[in-house]
Amino acid sequence: MSRTFYSLRYHNFKLWFGGNLIASTGTWMQRVAQSWLVLTVLTDNDGFQLGIVTALQFLPLLLLSPWAGTVADRVDRRRLLQGTQIATGLLGLVMGILVLSDAATLWQIYGLALAGGVVSTLDSPARQAFVSELVPAESLPNAVGLNSTAFNSARLIGPAVSGLVIDEVGTGWVFIVNAVLFLAPVIAMALMRTSEFVPQHHAPRRRGQTREGLSYVRHRPDIILILIVVFVVSALGMNFQMTSALMTTEVFHRAAGDYGILGTFMAVGALAGALLAARRRVPRLRLIVSAAALFGICEILLALAPTYWSFAILSVPTGLTMLTMLTAANAAIQVTTAEEIRGRVMALYAMISMGATPLGSPVIGWIGERFGAPWSIAVGGVASLVIAVVAGLWAISHWEIRVRFHWSFHPLEAEGITERAQIVQEGEEANRRAQESS
Repeated sequence: MSRTFYSLRYHNFKLWFGGNLIASTGTWMQRVAQSWLVLTVLTDNDGFQLGIVTALQFLPLLLLSPWAGTVADRVDRRRLLQGTQIATGLLGLVMGILVLSDAATLWQIYGLALAGGVVSTLDSPARQAFVSELVPAESLPNAVGLNSTAFNSARLIGPAVSGLVIDEVGTGWVFIVNAVLFLAPVIAMALMRTSEFVPQHHAPRRRGQTREGLSYVRHRPDIILILIVVFVVSALGMNFQMTSALMTTEVFHRAAGDYGILGTFMAVGALAGALLAARRRVPRLRLIVSAAALFGICEILLALAPTYWSFAILSVPTGLTMLTMLTAANAAIQVTTAEEIRGRVMALYAMISMGATPLGSPVIGWIGERFGAPWSIAVGGVASLVIAVVAGLWAISHWEIRVRFHWSFHPLEAEGITERAQIVQEGEEANRRAQESS
């Protein structure tokens, strides 16, 4: 089996990959349907209201993630994930019934978005840490990349299918289909072989465990740097659920099907980024920073796109650089974090990568309303480029990395103390300090 798909040799991960692919397709279908419902049915293309709904959906990640990470380190993650998948499906079913019965209101969407955010907050750290139970440690970077491949393969299919379903029968049926699709991972996890799980050390129940996770991260400058970069990019640059909808309706004057197609173009790039990530043996810090800078440049070009199809084509490299950054960040943190504290650290990562959206969405929505949809994208591109440059300069100084350019297939090289050796050393020291402080 090729290096790209190596982790699929493991029975449990193969089941997880298939169930995740099906459920993620439903997730992307529902995201498109929810945005379209708010923009065209419940409001008159009100980007600010869409920003509020998006913020409520991700707000619990900011408030509850440390607690959710502690739960993920204590309990059976497979059972926890089965519960969160069932709850997510039920919320989609309720939303579908409301829409099909013409009873849906904006306030109901607010409530369902917030409830979904609570479930997602519990799901996220357990989902990310659970991958380490399905494959041995040496295959973890590959498994993380394939996990992203499943999610972005669904992103390739979901938005386009959702747009077509909306055009043909309306938004309500999209939510109903999503509810059914979430049964797939529940069944897949039930079919896993318990004898093939990688043994994990679950944290015993005791006081101060959430504080222990925060202490661990506080003594890891590499993780702090990654979190800062991911926070800025996520808050201001990754609001495509909203910005693409605004560009489709206000700038290009297109229908729901065209909005879904934009998501598919971005997913092509994201899928390519995930597949490339699956081939990497060692995720490096400089890759994260470089990908963030390239993402910023792509977003600036995206904001300047003069036509619908040029916007769609530019979405491909934008998706590629975005997924390269996120997958490398996820794998770098997981690989260098002690397993008994991994759920809490990944909860903080989820809080930053996904929970930053509540802070950025209303701002980006207001910019889109006040100055126009292209500016809502350009602001995120400039911010992403600036934070990547600042982070890169700090890393070069902190790890004594010397950068030189030359003409070849790999035009950039970094010499000196490699950040990976430093990261491992700082990780061991951080784990010792966190245990002493608790």
